[in-house]
Amino acid sequence: MATTTYEHTISGLLHKRVEHFHEAERIRDRLAEIKNNIGALDRVLGTLGYEGDLDAAMPRQKRNVIFGRGELTRAIQDQLRLTTTPVTSRQIAQEIITVNGQDARDRKCVSDLVKRVSKALRALHVDDRVRKGTDQNGNVIWSRK
Repeated sequence: MATTTYEHTISGLLHKRVEHFHEAERIRDRLAEIKNNIGALDRVLGTLGYEGDLDAAMPRQKRNVIFGRGELTRAIQDQLRLTTTPVTSRQIAQEIITVNGQDARDRKCVSDLVKRVSKALRALHVDDRVRKGTDQNGNVIWSRK
């Protein structure tokens, strides 16, 4: 018997979403555990007298390209167009993450993007395409020209 409310489909999709969320949490926890283990190994190697370059011994990692050429700059300018008040690099980064459908609560993702947004904003400022100022707390704020 078919339903027109899609309640079974919605229920199944919600269940699958929860499964994926929990799997992502497990993977994130495992990654943190592995990074801690690597740090411990590095400390033991140092204690044992190893003086070589540990990073040079690591296999080269594939570069993770998040934004194509000019995409981040366009996303920043889009966010500045949407706001009526000057905003910080962090606020812009959080909005870009949200617009791209990612989790703005992911601190590492936000921190990484804040650095990239700040660098792009400084370049836009040098090109006289954005306005730079400070708020009452001394934080750098940005607005469009």
